[in-house]
Amino acid sequence: MADVAEKERRILVAVDEGEESMYALSWCLGNVVSSKDTLILVYVKPPKAVYMPLDGTGYMFSSDLYATMENYSNEVANSVIEKAKNKCRDVLQEQDVKVETRIENGDPRDVICHLVEQLGAHILVMGSRGYGLIKRAFLGSVSNHCAQNVNCPVLIVKKPKTNNGSK
Repeated sequence: MADVAEKERRILVAVDEGEESMYALSWCLGNVVSSKDTLILVYVKPPKAVYMPLDGTGYMFSSDLYATMENYSNEVANSVIEKAKNKCRDVLQEQDVKVETRIENGDPRDVICHLVEQLGAHILVMGSRGYGLIKRAFLGSVSNHCAQNVNCPVLIVKKPKTNNGSK
């Protein structure tokens, strides 16, 4: 079998607003990425909430409000991707690593799994929020879902706890 490090790999890294995903990206940059790899940074905007056209007082929501919410969502996505690209630039500097970015819409579990297949990712890297059993049961775990449903290795990076017990 050919040495995996010698051929180009497509490494998909899911990023979001949480420090866990940025930690996972940093860890990946220091421990997984090598020359000639392609790093694909993916941010998934959650599905838009469905609002009734009338608020609780009977007034209509304006289209300006919807546009404002969409603009904010785009600003968050662009900010997260820019932060991730800067981290890559700082760490990789002279290395021959291509960095691509994707901003998608939908349920992160489904979108990430779809992108892994569509882009032919060799590995998926994700941060772990460290939800307990109850929160995972109610909220679902994106990393667990992806680990069960993609056809490539999944690296789930947990941010170490600090000495005082907080993350």
